[in-house]
Amino acid sequence: MADPGWLGACQSLKGVVLDMCGVLYDSGEGGGVAIPGSVEAVRKLKASDLQLRFCTNETQATREKFVAKLQRMGFDISVSEVFSPAPAAVAVLKERGLRPHLLVYDDLLPEFDSVNKTDPNCVVIADAAENFSYHNLNEAFRVLIGLEKPVLFSLGQGRYYKETDGLKLDVGVYMKALEYACDLEAEVIGKPSPMFFQAVLDDMGIRPQEALMIGDDLVNDVGGAQRCGMKGVQVRTGKYRPSDERHPTVTADGTVDNLAQAVDMILKQRGH
Repeated sequence: MADPGWLGACQSLKGVVLDMCGVLYDSGEGGGVAIPGSVEAVRKLKASDLQLRFCTNETQATREKFVAKLQRMGFDISVSEVFSPAPAAVAVLKERGLRPHLLVYDDLLPEFDSVNKTDPNCVVIADAAENFSYHNLNEAFRVLIGLEKPVLFSLGQGRYYKETDGLKLDVGVYMKALEYACDLEAEVIGKPSPMFFQAVLDDMGIRPQEALMIGDDLVNDVGGAQRCGMKGVQVRTGKYRPSDERHPTVTADGTVDNLAQAVDMILKQRGH
């Protein structure tokens, strides 16, 4: 049952931030499938007086390809509403004059076209799926270990995610391997980084206490949002596990069956 405190906060709500994979849809063969009720839930939010943004650690495609896939599923969504780690990483690389060695999914490479990649002085890893081979990980390790001051960027730090055929290892697992091998700490770009959430809030022009995050990942979605001062609600879809509701360090402000239920509760509380 959702915490009444979360429902009470809906009165002062000005913006809603949605995770995507596991909340809107489950990824998989053919691009994945929409979670029942999620297309309509997004439509209801867009018809309300609330601002809506989408915050994802998706790194297997450019934002344009990713959004086009969701539009084909029926979602009313545009690229400008989506915040993902790759564009944020490109901005950081340019700002700091860094040249990355990339260990990412092939479809994400175009996001880095504008960045100089000769003679790398840092490593960027993302959810590279099958590209996480021993050879490729060892190559990234060699770049890092050969630098006087190694810099590793990880686009997210998730442990796993859900596709239509089951759970899959995420980038955080491989990030930890490189951290251990090189005795360094990665800089995470994406959820749960407070800077990532703050960029979404800045775009909406609202304060953390005026925003609500809805996600399937208790630690990175809910916990990350809470550390930024937002309320965080977890859905029982995607990577949700019953043990999440007994987590030792992160407690969601509310837990709901799916996005459709969360949206109906929000709008009812606001008198819609």
